[in-house]
Amino acid sequence: MNPEPLDIEHPDQLQAYLHRTGRLAPDEHPTITVLAGGVSNRTVLVQRESGSAWVLKQALAKLRVEVDWFSDVARIAREAMGIRHLATLAPPGTITPLVFEDEANHLLAMQAVPQPHENLKTRLMDGRIEPSEMQQFGQILGVIHRRACEQRTKMQPAFEDGRFFESLRLEPYYAYSAAQMPAAREPLQELIDQTRRRRITITHGDYSPKNILVHEGKLVLLDHEVIHWGDPAFDLGFGLAHLISKAHHLRNHRDAMVDAAATFWSAYKQEIVSLPWAKDVEVFAVWHLLACLLARAVGRSKLEYLSPAERERQAAAAATLLQDRPTKVLDAAHAFLKKV
Repeated sequence: MNPEPLDIEHPDQLQAYLHRTGRLAPDEHPTITVLAGGVSNRTVLVQRESGSAWVLKQALAKLRVEVDWFSDVARIAREAMGIRHLATLAPPGTITPLVFEDEANHLLAMQAVPQPHENLKTRLMDGRIEPSEMQQFGQILGVIHRRACEQRTKMQPAFEDGRFFESLRLEPYYAYSAAQMPAAREPLQELIDQTRRRRITITHGDYSPKNILVHEGKLVLLDHEVIHWGDPAFDLGFGLAHLISKAHHLRNHRDAMVDAAATFWSAYKQEIVSLPWAKDVEVFAVWHLLACLLARAVGRSKLEYLSPAERERQAAAAATLLQDRPTKVLDAAHAFLKKV
């Protein structure tokens, strides 16, 4: 008789597993806390009696969203590989070290970011917009893209498989949105085709403020399960869409949020300016920005803080601009915000 599958959100099961696998001493009894907010993974904090702490992640086959959305749990191995490689690519201290992985149970453990820390999304939603943090937000991404590109011979074979990007981004964000908004179908399908062809450098695939913790003024990047060799402009559009969506929602902080987007974009450009694809990345970044603004209003993964009316305005504005796209990031941001 097969044993019940491990569910790390059950503390007794998790502690027994950690004892059984020798990752905890038999007499060690950690504090186990289920962390809220995970869409694609179960996420648990394990605080050990020694004072060290781990975060364990276990991939879900069916994501926790309103509509059916599935993805292969084997992606946990991709995230573990991403952590290992990003530790050599990203600025020092910006990636949490891997502790162990267990492919059979679709989980990994990484060192927890020390307390005190805050989520960058929470800070932005509170209107606490720090230029130094936005500068780091752009710099970290630029460094990863540049260094991976410089090490293409080594990095591209490891990250060639793009199936998780297909199931977690292209289909639920762009293809699903195209079905919901026929007016945007043509530019979205063209963007999907372009994105599949533009295989330039490591692309994180989930570069968002919600995946950033701020500890002692430094940013730490989390959640790497969509990492692949692809189009760097996707990461730019994805990250910028979060900032511009918040500018739409937080009207009292609109100017500061647009300034944050400008700082992010400027810091990123400084890191990749010498690369051959730097000259056209902005055009594609704008395309992804508008597509992600649309997707976060009508796609499978809607932004929870947008009201129904805000989602409707955001979708209409993004769909219109996709038909006649600006070529500059800040022009696109201002044009969008004028429409909402």
